[in-house]
Amino acid sequence: MLYDLVRKTRSFRRFQQEEVIDMEILKSFVDLARLGGSARNVQPLKYMLVNAPVFNAQIFPHLFWAGYLKDWPGPEEGERPSAYIICLLDTSLSNEAECDLGIATQNILLGAAEKGLGGCRIASFSPELKDVLAVEGHLRILMVLALGRAVEKVFLDKRKPEGDIKYWRDADQIHHVPKRSLEEIIAGEIAA
Repeated sequence: MLYDLVRKTRSFRRFQQEEVIDMEILKSFVDLARLGGSARNVQPLKYMLVNAPVFNAQIFPHLFWAGYLKDWPGPEEGERPSAYIICLLDTSLSNEAECDLGIATQNILLGAAEKGLGGCRIASFSPELKDVLAVEGHLRILMVLALGRAVEKVFLDKRKPEGDIKYWRDADQIHHVPKRSLEEIIAGEIAA
């Protein structure tokens, strides 16, 4: 069951834009993040939740989508995220939270997948996003999670030996993600 949930938790970049995600659902995702581990238990992450179409439209132009898809500017109108969770670092508590951020965002995306939703981590955005969101001075944007009901298919492909790891889209706009095999990533075994 967990294996299937993890396999369903992909990076989706096209959504049913008009389907609003209820604020209580977004809060439940942040609750999953809150329950995850935190280095030294500092818990320096905070979250801004956005599901208002007018604010979604203001956030979208500040995001940079899919670095490997050089000719794709991001989802078209009608396929843009219907919600965002902005992951913020409270610098009054800590100056770093890379480990916490990974745990928190994975918990959020697992929660989204469990509810039949999809999401994408976006760590590339314009500095002006902080002004658009009126983020307070002691908070730093670390990542934006774009969320919605996915309208695209994402397939995990076996990476060919010496093959490329870059994700790609085929002629039908199906997103392919090459994955290294289990044997490739196990560096050794020390068995009992």
